[in-house]
Amino acid sequence: MNYRENRIHSSQIKPYSYYQCIIPDQFAYAPMHWHSEFEINFVRTGSAEFTCGEQKFRSADGDIIVIPPNVMHSVYPCPKMHQIYDTLVFSPELFGSSESDRCIQECVKPLTTGSMQIQMHITPKHHHYYTVMESIVETVFACAKEDTPQLDMLLRGELFRFFWLLETEAEMVPNFQEAGEMIRPALEYIKEHFQENITIQQLAAVVHLSESYFMNQFQRHVGFTAIEYISHFRINQACRLLGDTRKSVLEVAFDCGFRNISNFNRQFRKVTGCSPTEYRKRMRTFSK
Repeated sequence: MNYRENRIHSSQIKPYSYYQCIIPDQFAYAPMHWHSEFEINFVRTGSAEFTCGEQKFRSADGDIIVIPPNVMHSVYPCPKMHQIYDTLVFSPELFGSSESDRCIQECVKPLTTGSMQIQMHITPKHHHYYTVMESIVETVFACAKEDTPQLDMLLRGELFRFFWLLETEAEMVPNFQEAGEMIRPALEYIKEHFQENITIQQLAAVVHLSESYFMNQFQRHVGFTAIEYISHFRINQACRLLGDTRKSVLEVAFDCGFRNISNFNRQFRKVTGCSPTEYRKRMRTFSK
């Protein structure tokens, strides 16, 4: 199994999807994942903890976060804070798909293969190009919200401008490969076996590393210890079940790999800031 996000964000007719996200109200967090599309996030208000490849940072109002295809990333809420942000996820084919096109081969393909690194966290402190990029992003999201074929033309044009600006600031690394690639099989294993007991020994064996080196590399690239990540992943699954099903809290706990209801309640509150029952009530209120 490939540890990629399962949601379909694009189609041949419409190669992008727009979302407005509210964390932790709408969802508790987005655990480490990846997808084959580009992703652009624009923070309207609030703050959250982002991990994008090797970069870890706390977002703020006005930040633009750009995630190239196949880069591992996650979003977690800051304590006692909310974040509202717009997200556009789009297929590289939005730029065109001709193998003979010089623009595709020299400008787009290096971003999809990882041979070009770009600035993923753009803030108002980047005075020399932030204002222009903010204007572009505002136009892109306005077009995405209206969702008409005519505005799709403007959206594509603005995205070309956006990435042209990014690539004038980009650092070319010919043999670049995402440093966290080595732990990706461990993330896949956790996704497949989160309902079972998982040990460090098992995870280290999956990636063919010693336990001590695996633990060091996992925390370095994911931002959590392996044990913390397993707990967070299980809680994320529990959040989905609490919001989407009528299963009891006890059933949800057992379905997500917890064998002790007290530990489940404690870990759930630690991650989300509320009890499972309170979370379910909040989600029902939010969906009305």
